Amino acid sequence: MIMKTLFWVIVKSTYKYLFSFKRSYKTKLKTFGGKKVFNFAPCIFLEYNMERQYILDAIDAALCAGKDILSIYNDPTSDFQIEKKADNSPLTIADKKAHAAIADYLQKTPYPLLSEEGKHLPYTERCAWTTLWIVDPLDGTKEFIKRNGEFTVNIALVRNSVPVMGVIYLPVKRELYFAEETLGAYKLSDFTARSGASLEELMAKAVHLPIKDNHDKFVIVASRSHLSPETEDYIEKMKRCHSDVELISSGSSIKICLVAEGKADVYPRFAPTMEWDMAAGHAIARAAGMEVYQAGKEEPLQYNKEDLLNPWFIVEPRRN
Repeated sequence: MIMKTLFWVIVKSTYKYLFSFKRSYKTKLKTFGGKKVFNFAPCIFLEYNMERQYILDAIDAALCAGKDILSIYNDPTSDFQIEKKADNSPLTIADKKAHAAIADYLQKTPYPLLSEEGKHLPYTERCAWTTLWIVDPLDGTKEFIKRNGEFTVNIALVRNSVPVMGVIYLPVKRELYFAEETLGAYKLSDFTARSGASLEELMAKAVHLPIKDNHDKFVIVASRSHLSPETEDYIEKMKRCHSDVELISSGSSIKICLVAEGKADVYPRFAPTMEWDMAAGHAIARAAGMEVYQAGKEEPLQYNKEDLLNPWFIVEPRRN
């Protein structure tokens, strides 16, 4: 344990040093064609490899959180210790345990954490965070309480308000979605442990998204627990535009995964969501060639805003 801790201290220190080293114009100069130029190569290589390590950290964190959630979910004697938060949404012991597990993994990275179940610092402090983790330890708490299995663990890395990396884990179905903007989006089935596999090995085993699904119908996926009148109006509009429309109801971030996967054409959401509900799924959708557009606009959702409430949105293939 001591050696493992020491290893990560060295890694973090080295990364921070070289990252600041890269930004200095007075150091790391080499002669090229008779001129002194800055050599970015070692720093870029290290940063590239650290980014890949962060994906693995996020995957490990999601799997660990999923295991903790299932230990409570599968216990027939558990009452979930349900509480009500300030917004009247439910909070269970599983939410708390999942948050603790994820925070433990991500504290090894140099980035701050914004979690639904963690401390929400004021925007005057958060506005300085150019890169951060945005996490929903248990997305779909209502589905968890209903025991229908439609809940997920959501972990996203956001840079300059854009989700660039995302991991979503479905503990009951044992499905893992992961993505990074330069590598693409992937899905692993029957997955419960990484067992030391590298990112390249995981990508080789996974299915690259989107999957070609030549369905004849126009498929809309909508919330199981939050189907608003505005969303119903949108569905009726789509029925007038398409000859054959199929509606799929689902909970949590599974909905956005279905669009990223190619099983659904669109996911409209004209009801409240928070940044941690969408960040991981948004990263996966982006890497799969989709986008999460603000309703009635061409702009995508933004993250680490002063107000963490999302505007209404539509998930669909990226517009030209």
